[in-house]
Amino acid sequence: MTRLTFAPGLWLATAVCLVQVHGFGAFGAELDDAIRRHRLGTLVISAPPGTEVRVEQLRHEFWFGAALASQMFGRRSADEEAGRYKKTFLENFNSAVTENALKWHSMERQQGQVDYSIVEAMLDWTTQHEIPLRGHNVFWGVPNMVQPWLITLDDAALRETLRTRALDIARRYRGRFAEYDLNNEMLHGNYYEQRLGTNITRDMATWMRQEDRQAVLYLNDYDILTGRRVDDYVVQIRNFLAQGVPIGGIGVQGHLHGDSFDSAALKAALDRLAEFKLPIRVTEFNFPGQRSKYYGKRGAVLSAEEEQAKAKALADYYRVCFAHPAVEGILMWGFWEGANWIPVSSLYRRDWSPTPAAEAYRNLVFKEWWTNWRGRADDGGRCEVHAFFGKHRVGAGDKSAVITLRRSEPTQRVTLSGP
Repeated sequence: MTRLTFAPGLWLATAVCLVQVHGFGAFGAELDDAIRRHRLGTLVISAPPGTEVRVEQLRHEFWFGAALASQMFGRRSADEEAGRYKKTFLENFNSAVTENALKWHSMERQQGQVDYSIVEAMLDWTTQHEIPLRGHNVFWGVPNMVQPWLITLDDAALRETLRTRALDIARRYRGRFAEYDLNNEMLHGNYYEQRLGTNITRDMATWMRQEDRQAVLYLNDYDILTGRRVDDYVVQIRNFLAQGVPIGGIGVQGHLHGDSFDSAALKAALDRLAEFKLPIRVTEFNFPGQRSKYYGKRGAVLSAEEEQAKAKALADYYRVCFAHPAVEGILMWGFWEGANWIPVSSLYRRDWSPTPAAEAYRNLVFKEWWTNWRGRADDGGRCEVHAFFGKHRVGAGDKSAVITLRRSEPTQRVTLSGP
């Protein structure tokens, strides 16, 4: 904990203990400075002079999330393993994304036979626990992800079927999903555009907004944060905006690195995308990634040295993203080895024991970037506390209040005095 005085008799405190990242050198110090500038607000607390004041963070505003595995919300949802999965999720994450449940080819394998049950179970559970949920995805036009029955339709029938899907999802889930990936990975294939023309993405958005005017619609693609396709993505985003597509945010997947990542390329890609002044989410993060030697090796086991390298890389990746002012969240694409498409990237092993990466993640999110402060009001009955944006419980004596400190309103005043 660091305690600084900015004016006589005035306490200013921060529960932050930001240290230079080993191996990052001056870049690490730059990241820590950016975190201080972009992720901290101020609680101005009034309390009786000399009273002990307590500030305890309850939840981050920044999304530290993970994907939800469909099997944990289906027929197995009542078993002991599913219970452990959900408990561990709540202990680590404040936001979620549907891994497979909302994908059209999962919901409607056969034309006219739509299974809403897993999506409904996820929405019920996340709503109960106040977890914002991303809808991934409404459409996925990469050709091998398009159901065979869709391909047999003529153009008019295909267009009407897309419209029906958009209207159904938007109407059924109005106000329940925090945001959607509208049409996934369009840089890497778009069957619907090939068949129906370049305006089909705008039409998809229009249909969604027809039933849910507040629907937040994201683009989502991969190989962006490696730097390989960032230029292409920038061009695509500009074209969609010029068409009038109501883009609500930019999704960038975190799969395509290998056993290491290029921090400079990551930051540079985020800087390029930030020029659009739209929120950015790292929507699908794994480490090691899809270009790792471990990809596809389900029985692979990391050595102790490799586990430590994984933990450090994960912490460094999160630090770069958390330091960037345009990034509003990171969501892992799996956190448990028993339900993760790249098992070695998990925080928790099959037996639920934590990996060093779990410890590194929790140290960042719940210690280094977590407000937990004790102090006393000055002689004027006042103290100021630097706190990470999010929800906090503020107490003085026998009085307390729950306060949300938002980046959009970086100063909040709390009065805990009087009868």
